[in-house]
Amino acid sequence: MDWLVPHETHEKIDHVTGRTDERARWRIAHLTTADISLALLLATELEERVQEGHEVFGISAPGPYVERVKALGVEHVPIRSLTRSWGLRQDLRAFVDLWRTLRSLDLDVLHTHNPKTGVMGRITGRLAGVPVVVNTCHGLWATPEDSLAKRAFVYGLEGLAARFSDYELFQNAQDERTLRRFLKRGRHQVVGNGIDLDRFRFDRAGRARLRAEWGIGDEEILVGTVGRRVREKGLAEYAAAAQALDHRARFIWVGPEDATEGEAMADIDTSSVQFMPEQTDMPAVYSAFDVFVLASYREGFSRASMEAAACGLPMVLSDIRGCREIGVHAEHLLLVEPRSAIALKSALLGLIGGSEMRLRLGRAAAERAHQLFDQRTIADVSRRTYEAVRTGSRLSRRPLVAHVSGKAGP
Repeated sequence: MDWLVPHETHEKIDHVTGRTDERARWRIAHLTTADISLALLLATELEERVQEGHEVFGISAPGPYVERVKALGVEHVPIRSLTRSWGLRQDLRAFVDLWRTLRSLDLDVLHTHNPKTGVMGRITGRLAGVPVVVNTCHGLWATPEDSLAKRAFVYGLEGLAARFSDYELFQNAQDERTLRRFLKRGRHQVVGNGIDLDRFRFDRAGRARLRAEWGIGDEEILVGTVGRRVREKGLAEYAAAAQALDHRARFIWVGPEDATEGEAMADIDTSSVQFMPEQTDMPAVYSAFDVFVLASYREGFSRASMEAAACGLPMVLSDIRGCREIGVHAEHLLLVEPRSAIALKSALLGLIGGSEMRLRLGRAAAERAHQLFDQRTIADVSRRTYEAVRTGSRLSRRPLVAHVSGKAGP
């Protein structure tokens, strides 16, 4: 394909041979619903493209993370009509605003993310004439347990949007299998997920500092989780397990409140959980925990679990897609039946009372994380995908992660 014409080139001189390597400088935009995704989930990828000399844009609704996005050398482009919630009038307005924005930016590449902006962005990107449109599926927003009507709606929308993109990247294999009938042949790949492995390591000093701030004694077992305070992150099950085991351990939840779910969670007794606001020093947060829990109902490829694993934490995760990829049950972590407070409590009881098991699982998790979860590898796949679409060549489909599953239960 010769329809992608780079905006300009810059020269890189090999000082040994004296030859000049002329490289394209592209205008690349990443589209997400909220700025938090640009700042926390895509920072490495954005930074890599900036360092390569490309002009990089981050498009999202504006919020408190805009300055962190700009600090990466990325120009933030706000779409104020974008929201996480779905509504016909609001979304039509956002669709038009996004189309106008993409037309004005004159992009070479549009890379879309998140369920809502993934659908909206692929369609508007193609209608706006962006030469290369790539989407990353971070997790389908329908699970096998959802109603047939919801699954049909979600898979139908994703299938429609996929027809407007040049290439589909998936964080887990199950999502790719679910949508395979809708995908263009040879234009999709499972790439996994990654984190900054230089940053996420056990931090002994950070552990001592945060536990002192939180009032956690040196000998106390601290069970922790990270994420927005929403029901689908397993808040009810986590709170029930905390209540049953509060005589054996302390329980903490680190993450922001979600204004849209306040009333919906009024029936959950969270008296045994200590809530902390979002933190910036996440390696210290994970290091302060003795056990990490993610009782989520839906994940694309759990980033928090990768971060916890890299910091050497024993983990209890829901036995769902997006968590199974983190490791093998009883070898790197424990997988438990989702939506079951009893299963979660049983697994935690074994870890709280078993220091040898905690040590064994934590070491195995860290080793696997540092072998497989390098975000720079994922960023490189994106770059090669853009180039393959631009040149019409085939992208090598080497596996980046081992997609595993395990039998639920401790």
